[in-house]
Amino acid sequence: MIDLHTHTIFSDGELIPAELVRRAAAMGYRAIALTDHMDQSNIDLIIPRIVKAVEAIRGHVPVTVLPGAEITHVPPGLIADMVKEARRLGAKIVVVHGETVVEPVAEGTNRAAIEAGADILAHPGLISPEDLHFARERGITLEITARKGHSLSNGYVAKQAVAFGVPLTIDTDSHSPSDLITKDFARTVLLSAGLEEGALQAAFRTAEELVEKALRR
Repeated sequence: MIDLHTHTIFSDGELIPAELVRRAAAMGYRAIALTDHMDQSNIDLIIPRIVKAVEAIRGHVPVTVLPGAEITHVPPGLIADMVKEARRLGAKIVVVHGETVVEPVAEGTNRAAIEAGADILAHPGLISPEDLHFARERGITLEITARKGHSLSNGYVAKQAVAFGVPLTIDTDSHSPSDLITKDFARTVLLSAGLEEGALQAAFRTAEELVEKALRR
């Protein structure tokens, strides 16, 4: 399992980084990104601490751990600067909290995330055809999520991403130990979203490619 969207106590997660990584490793994870919620108020506090935690455990755990960020509920006009700042501070995976159907995310967030070159647009809800075209052009990955609530639009996202040729990946958006999943369950979530075998395997490959790209940064 490769999971590039998780949370620790540095935002609203339940676990410190070391425990989250340990629990993920015990479930057979190959790679995990620590992507806590952030905006202008805390980005300079969280990313350096996540980077420090990742550097400390590197070589001591059987899983690749990536420092990251989830830009969350930031006004669309400020997202590009936030993505740049996250990368400058050491985030290897940058996720933007997309226009999920269960939260009042500002309209235009999906487009701003794509324009900013985020790695993953999380739970993008009823993403428009225009933004799907743009995501394909920019090579932005859309997320199929295992998280309750956000997963309500998985079927729409999967269908539209396949139709428009947009890369997909699957993440948990974990906030607690019980949110972590096995690769077999990830497969079940992807099948439940309507993906056929070829697209399902492509989603797993996309996760691997995102990790490889992050490690080269």
